[in-house]
Amino acid sequence: MIIDTHCHFDMMKSPESYIQEIENKGDIVIGMTNMPSHFKMGVPFVKKYKHVRLALGLHPLLASEQDNELELFKRLLPQTSYIGEVGLDFSRDGYSIKEKQIKNFEFVLQCIVNKNKLLSIHSKRAEETVLELLKKYHISNAIFHWYSGNLSTLNKILECNYYFSLNEAMIESSNGKKLISYMPLNRILTETDAPFNKKCNINNVIAYLAKEHNLSIVEIESTIKTNFYSLINNVQ
Repeated sequence: MIIDTHCHFDMMKSPESYIQEIENKGDIVIGMTNMPSHFKMGVPFVKKYKHVRLALGLHPLLASEQDNELELFKRLLPQTSYIGEVGLDFSRDGYSIKEKQIKNFEFVLQCIVNKNKLLSIHSKRAEETVLELLKKYHISNAIFHWYSGNLSTLNKILECNYYFSLNEAMIESSNGKKLISYMPLNRILTETDAPFNKKCNINNVIAYLAKEHNLSIVEIESTIKTNFYSLINNVQ
């Protein structure tokens, strides 16, 4: 079983064909959305599937376009256990709207306080701030998607019992491999970030982890499955 905890199938050329293929294989995919209005359009199509989930998102790089989406986020929240893609991006692409991003991310966190939702987090160049806000609002269930921060913050994330989702692009970069080497197996999940990430073969991630930990493919798949279900057993 392949588990993809971060995918944008709503942005693919043929979303329905893709998720039908996932369903037929018995794999699991959590589809991210960038706006609540996107979630609203997609959720009627996803409800009939057993292995496909759709997350309610407010992508940080679109923060300046989200004023009319915030109340919709709140209204749609009871329809899903999954929140994503949300977070902060202080890279060159997002720094000019930094304060707006923080305001919107705090809105999301305020909405889900005590609701045990599972978040998929974007944290590019903003890892420490994201972590501080998660702790401020006592968020229990979070996955740091495509983590690229420093080792000090990585260790703080582990102390909070949060998870990391890994993709093929990470195992093909020296920095990605270095970071992964510090992530314990019981805090690892897999993702594609398709269609934006072209290096998105989860089987290659599993093979890499098996080699690095001197374990079998089956053992790594079992560990990831255990990690995933231990997380979703805590959400509502």
